[in-house]
Amino acid sequence: MNTSQSNLASPGGIVNMEDKPDHLLVLVHGILASPSDWTYFEAELKRRLGKKFLIYASSCNTYTKTFTGIDGAGKRLADEVMQVVKRTESLKKISFLAHSLGGLFARYAVAVLYTPNVSSYQSDDLAGSPATKFKTLYSSNKGLIAGLEAINFITLATPHLGVRGNRQLPFLLGVPFLEKLAAPLAPIFTGRTGSQLFLTDGKPNKPPLLLRMASDCEDGKFISALGAFRCRVLYANVSYDHMVGWRTSSVRREKELPKPPRRSLDGYKHVVDVEYCPPVLSESAHFPPEAAKAKEAAQKEPSIENTVEYHEIMEEEMIHGLQRLGWMKVDVSFHSAFWPFFAHNNIHVKNEWFHNAGAGVVAHVANTIKQQEKQQDSSSTYIAASL
Repeated sequence: MNTSQSNLASPGGIVNMEDKPDHLLVLVHGILASPSDWTYFEAELKRRLGKKFLIYASSCNTYTKTFTGIDGAGKRLADEVMQVVKRTESLKKISFLAHSLGGLFARYAVAVLYTPNVSSYQSDDLAGSPATKFKTLYSSNKGLIAGLEAINFITLATPHLGVRGNRQLPFLLGVPFLEKLAAPLAPIFTGRTGSQLFLTDGKPNKPPLLLRMASDCEDGKFISALGAFRCRVLYANVSYDHMVGWRTSSVRREKELPKPPRRSLDGYKHVVDVEYCPPVLSESAHFPPEAAKAKEAAQKEPSIENTVEYHEIMEEEMIHGLQRLGWMKVDVSFHSAFWPFFAHNNIHVKNEWFHNAGAGVVAHVANTIKQQEKQQDSSSTYIAASL
């Protein structure tokens, strides 16, 4: 056994590695926000998860930078993550935790950071530093993210299906006049990001970005990148979230929305239900000819009839693409909170004083991550002992 192997297998070697973080957890904020949104959440994660995690709150897309487009923000996030990885050699694993629009930034970023199948360990792989060796041994056969094993991809109140359609943008209250105005006005106030969220970006004959992000296409291996993660979790507000609807944040059809329980799960106040959804064998998301016609009509004459038809086609295609992966769906209800209308910010405790109703959600997220870490530790201990 050579020296590097001994360092890995010996108690002294393991202790040295455990002195440094090996798991990067990237926190991604939403629209018109900043890393300070994660102040409470980050402190709780550090307290609950310990020193093995390097918790990093992204700062590359603050405030109005979130208006420059999901693709642009995603690329900046990918660059930022790579810089963190390059300066922290001890890292072997990576997870993402994102709120609201940040979940779409993260989905784009992981596609940029994705590298496909890495061959499982061979004798030559044992050369190099301990960190490199562990990255090779524990790499997923589904690929790597930023050269690291992908563990958790978690979103909180993220509009995965965009914001068009019934109950997708709740503050419009379903009023036809407001919904008609929303799509053409969105780019004026929120730039390229607005048109992408309303699925009206690009030429009529080109699929909108969010549809492309529900497939593997020339823009990126979006589904393969998500599939590289061992655990994918969607936290969604059942009600009182006036920014992001329940359907779009939980990736469900209207008929699939369950009747939410009124009682919280033990130990996790306001977390009311957890559903494990296995992968569904279906065709990849695509842009049918009728969608191009509907998109053109929605762009030129954004009437209720035109936009509803177009969005229904797009929503179904996006669900087809995303449901090819398994998801854990966690429903959150702040109906009994003192300030239920703050649901969108409660879910990640944006401000400890105003939004502390979400403390139970924070605890649930932390324990979900911790559970995955325990599973990883048990497998890594076995491999290290075998060297």
